[in-house]
Amino acid sequence: MLIIQKYGGATLETPEKIKAAALRIAKTKNNGQQVVAIVSAMGQTTNQLLDLSQQVSKKPLLRELDMLLSVGERISMSLMSMALNDLNHQAISLTGSQAGIFTDDAHVNAMIRDVKAHRVTEALQENKIVIIAGFQGVSPKTKEITTLGRGGTDTTAVAMASFLKADRCEILKDVPSVFSADPKLVKNARPLHKLSYPILLEMTYWGAKVLHYRSVELAFMNKVKLYVGPAAENDEDTNQGTIIQEDIMFESTKPIAVNSHQSVFAISIKNKTQSEAIELLNEDFKRNQIGTPQILFGISSNTNEILLFVTAPHEIMTMIKDLCSKNENLKIENPNLCSVSLTCTGSSLNEVLNQCQKKLAEQNIQPKYFTQSAMSLNFFIDNDKKNQAIQILHSLI
Repeated sequence: MLIIQKYGGATLETPEKIKAAALRIAKTKNNGQQVVAIVSAMGQTTNQLLDLSQQVSKKPLLRELDMLLSVGERISMSLMSMALNDLNHQAISLTGSQAGIFTDDAHVNAMIRDVKAHRVTEALQENKIVIIAGFQGVSPKTKEITTLGRGGTDTTAVAMASFLKADRCEILKDVPSVFSADPKLVKNARPLHKLSYPILLEMTYWGAKVLHYRSVELAFMNKVKLYVGPAAENDEDTNQGTIIQEDIMFESTKPIAVNSHQSVFAISIKNKTQSEAIELLNEDFKRNQIGTPQILFGISSNTNEILLFVTAPHEIMTMIKDLCSKNENLKIENPNLCSVSLTCTGSSLNEVLNQCQKKLAEQNIQPKYFTQSAMSLNFFIDNDKKNQAIQILHSLI
């Protein structure tokens, strides 16, 4: 039996936590299972490296930024391998490129195009534990190191599980399961112990931080068995974690989770069709060395303009804001938007929508924009109303 275990940054933020994770990996190995562990950078290392880059260069080349950011996961992988070898387990650490993660030639937000994990297979045949640096790969076209964007370690884990035909891919975090909302914001958020791939994909696309939406999409397409649970094992509490599987059925449409994007820009682009607007925006991002953001949706305005709603990590949003201030064809209509989304178990959302609108209106929250996706109602509101809106919509669950 082969298990893929992904350890998030919060579970590796200190040497003690790395050693605790190594003990869990060793326990899995001692139970007769082969293990491949995918590791994130320790704690806030990625943010610290980004801050460091800004102290040296206000606009670093994305190629050099990838070289810098890939260091964080390499630190984690080597320390984890050291800890496991001290536990008398043969372990080997591999970078994304050494592990055969091949991407396109984009920097900062690359997409995995192929996996040829032959060194991983060889190491497993030698009965070794394999530790892989997540979040990174290599472009076979340019031979350059690339990174996969925030949450990219999740995608590395799922891609590796798919290639190796692993029995299970465990996403191990500092929280016990997937919740109906961020438990740090909503005290009565409920653990969700079973979810379908489509529901989890909706939740993550609209801001759930528990996994990156690209990893869920990849798992769904390749039938990778996913488990999300705590890195710190608690033998007294076996009712932990979330199983994601295909055969979860619900009898009716009901609200199940609330999630949000902290910052969303509505960018207007003059006299373009939606496809032309997206192409123009991507060209501008590439020309100005800006990582591609997540485009949430687009609408046509009354003034022959296209509004594209985008979100990205803070550092990319800052660069987008700077770009729009210098480009006469681009304008941020509202720089202080966030999204708050209510995901449901089905697609018949009219009744739920009426409840949402009534609840928000009672608290004088007027959404600036609204869109409905497959199983979510998505409200775009002022940033300072985000936490209040999350609490209001969660009351419907």
